[in-house]
Amino acid sequence: MKRFAALFQQVDQTTKINPKVAALAAYFREAPDDDRLWTVALFSGRRPRRAVTTTRLREWAAERAGIPLWLFEEAYPVVGDLAETIALILPPNTRETDLGLRHWINTLRGLSDVTEEERKPVVLDAWDQLPPVERFLFNKLITGGFRIGVSQKLMTRALAQATDRDEAELAHRLMGDWTPETTTWHELIVAEDAGANLSRPYPFYLAHQLDDGPEALGEPSDWRAEWKWDGIRGQLILRGGEHHVWSRGEELMTHRFPELARARDFVPDGTVLDGEILAFAGGQPLPFNALQKRIGRKTVPKALLRDAPVILYAYDLLEWQGQDMRDRPFAERRAQLDALLQSLPEDAPLRASPLIEFDSWADLAATRQNARDAHAEGLMLKRARSPYLSGRKKGDWWKWKLDPLTVDAVMIYAQQGHGRRANLFTDFTFAVWQGNDLVPFTKAYSGLTDAEFRQITGWVRKNTQARFGPVRQVTPEHVFEIAFEGIHESPRHKSGVALRFPRMSRWRHDKTVQEANTLDDLKEMLRQYG
Repeated sequence: MKRFAALFQQVDQTTKINPKVAALAAYFREAPDDDRLWTVALFSGRRPRRAVTTTRLREWAAERAGIPLWLFEEAYPVVGDLAETIALILPPNTRETDLGLRHWINTLRGLSDVTEEERKPVVLDAWDQLPPVERFLFNKLITGGFRIGVSQKLMTRALAQATDRDEAELAHRLMGDWTPETTTWHELIVAEDAGANLSRPYPFYLAHQLDDGPEALGEPSDWRAEWKWDGIRGQLILRGGEHHVWSRGEELMTHRFPELARARDFVPDGTVLDGEILAFAGGQPLPFNALQKRIGRKTVPKALLRDAPVILYAYDLLEWQGQDMRDRPFAERRAQLDALLQSLPEDAPLRASPLIEFDSWADLAATRQNARDAHAEGLMLKRARSPYLSGRKKGDWWKWKLDPLTVDAVMIYAQQGHGRRANLFTDFTFAVWQGNDLVPFTKAYSGLTDAEFRQITGWVRKNTQARFGPVRQVTPEHVFEIAFEGIHESPRHKSGVALRFPRMSRWRHDKTVQEANTLDDLKEMLRQYG
């Protein structure tokens, strides 16, 4: 654990990429196999399952520190991080240990098999052995919130330096459903047949946002355009007589979308498709809200299969006849994809996302304005000669989204943030008018500058009308422009509507509370865009 703690301190004390990569590469060269395997797992989102509730951890930490629980609860929002709060208030460790990262992760995994009474002495004993930094990391692991400023991309770059292997190859090896319990460092990183896993997806290629229009991209004839769909990005893999469905977040979703099993009837083995999973009926995509009802379900009831059937709108071909196609130009991959899917029956769970014809950027801009009519968020632009890369690379793939929908709303509740914003009020509830009443309809916590957050925090402290735990009811005085990507009906909300990706786009100092929008305005948007 000392070696891992030293690595954490090195990467935590700099914002520069090269020193972080160098520290990680040195660690991957020197650490024991089990420790570096778990390090790769942690930095790629494979954390141990939480075995102790945060409530119990707070109680045990306050008891061990000899302070009342209320004092701990007062300190927690000031520090802004539970793991750090616990590490700070505990008395110094009385023993030293040289046990490695793997030992402490196995200790945490073992807590799942014992009672709560048996868990407490194990946690207290660990706290007593670990010095502050190692104790902080142990707390991060036990709470399941292990994020310390190292992206998977950065970690993969360091792995490539440490092992002298190609970065793209390593990114591919790290995809899939492996865990440290199901593989070894040698099998995952070193063995030459590591690509034999038939279910493994390819790293996704991600686009950059196009903010100023496409004119600077050059000749329109060098580009291909398609709709940017509002669904779940996924890869459909057909290998070894089986199919697998992966999300962009490396989540295996095969059983959540049983309709896609029929792809094996139409697509040959040795094929990998990249596309958008959409709820689809009547020849067109359904709103994201229809698909959202299926997200998080491991089994789908018949009613949902009937009301929100899904398809894969494919827009790229990554593997064909068992051959990796990613180095081929997009135009070539796309032509092969269209040839593959053009003759499928109407009830097939696959379609090729249509390409959009255009002769000039002005033509394409006019088409973009109709995106919502096509149930899309905007356009995707892809250079015809571009390969399929890994991660977010600027230059060849762009997303040209529509401007968001907006509504002016009144702030009525405020709550403090977390982490570096723990001392600021950053989480707000907003309302619109219904007659003479303000009806809450959404929450938002992003979009303002730090200076604006500090300004509104000072105002909240002076204008609190009531407190409900961490939430403060404030005088309805300030209007904010709320931007959002979509709107849909929601019986769970008093307003009857819910927004998709709401955020604060402007603090409307120029508007009075009476000038805020009404619930009728939202319902009109719902009729237009829902």
